Amino acid sequence: MGQTIAEKILSKHAGKSVKPGELIISNIDVVMVQDGTGPLAVSEFKKIGKDRLFNPKRTILFIDHAAPSPRKELSNSHTVLRNFAKDYGAILSETGEGVCHQRLIESFVNPGEVLLGADSHTCTSGALGAFATGVGSTDIAVVMALGKTWLKVPSTYKIVLEGEFKKGVYAKDLILYLIGLIGADGATYKSLEFTGNAVKNMTMSDRFTISNMAVEAGAKAGLFETDEKTREYLKQHGREDKFVEIKADSDAEYERIININLSELKPMISLPHTVDNTKTIEEIKRVDVNQVYIGTCTNGRIEDLRIAAKILKNKKVKEGVRLLIAPASRQVFLQALEEGLITDFVNAGAAIVTSGCGACVGVHAGILGDGEVCLSSQNRNFKGRMGNTEGFIYLSSPATCAYSAIKGYIADVREVL
Repeated sequence: MGQTIAEKILSKHAGKSVKPGELIISNIDVVMVQDGTGPLAVSEFKKIGKDRLFNPKRTILFIDHAAPSPRKELSNSHTVLRNFAKDYGAILSETGEGVCHQRLIESFVNPGEVLLGADSHTCTSGALGAFATGVGSTDIAVVMALGKTWLKVPSTYKIVLEGEFKKGVYAKDLILYLIGLIGADGATYKSLEFTGNAVKNMTMSDRFTISNMAVEAGAKAGLFETDEKTREYLKQHGREDKFVEIKADSDAEYERIININLSELKPMISLPHTVDNTKTIEEIKRVDVNQVYIGTCTNGRIEDLRIAAKILKNKKVKEGVRLLIAPASRQVFLQALEEGLITDFVNAGAAIVTSGCGACVGVHAGILGDGEVCLSSQNRNFKGRMGNTEGFIYLSSPATCAYSAIKGYIADVREVL
């Protein structure tokens, strides 16, 4: 019997052929924490009594969720991570370097590897053909010490993508549609494997957006096979030698197969307060916005910023609307500067915030007021997600965000494309 992508990667790391539902001990290539989950992981690691990390050069600590720190308590947490990195030789990604998931795909994760992160959106790296998943801080502490952990091999949903996106429709619309289709818990502890003719035409940025939000359907991982676009992405980031071909066997068995024709999709909106509460732009009534947020690990890449800047160029944000732009990493920020995108944003009336997670996780730099509405390119719209349980978060593509910032309400970007 053939194997899925997840089964192939986990077989290699378990040292034997594995099957869905089996409990295994898997070697781990990369382990990460961020400033919200890292201090607990550090504390638990020290309780284990190990005097060294199993693989310090592939243990990465990210300061990105509260960066720069808005409170002394968070500053003290950052100090814990900085001191730990210095004492144990771990890699530290400092304030301003970017969101952990963007930094991981830029610099740290390769096809065929297993990445464990103390953050639920670790699955982003699945677009590189890596088995990437989130676990708790205590589990991470054990991996930091031993370089291995137990996992249950997930069964796989095969998502077959055909056709092409129409104007105004993007990868974000696709993943919102899928989550709305199967539900927020419709793929709990499953691996989502994206395939089909349409995948060949997708950029790596598209794939990262889709893998990033796999967890919003409950999935353990969101995986793409590797191809020449994967190789080119690795080459651009100095890791072409890490490319390996990974794809499912033709006779692999899947728990479920879902077929989607991209040409039939429309711009999607996720309404408060669950990600699977989705409607097409045509199905929602007028919703005025107070804030628009473009960025995050879901849609803060250079391709996303280019799309938004094209819509905003020589336009002005509607009076009374705050537009926040957060490039996903310093690398993306610098590229946006070089291309003049930041100038376009600032001229349109946007505020540029530090590459990080602040507003998305409700820590700082964009907290909502009571009753305020935010349209965001992020991945979650849970009650209180942006720092106020009295706020309302809607999700969409960066294009819909940009056009809505100009109009002052959630608007159909196809009107200007």
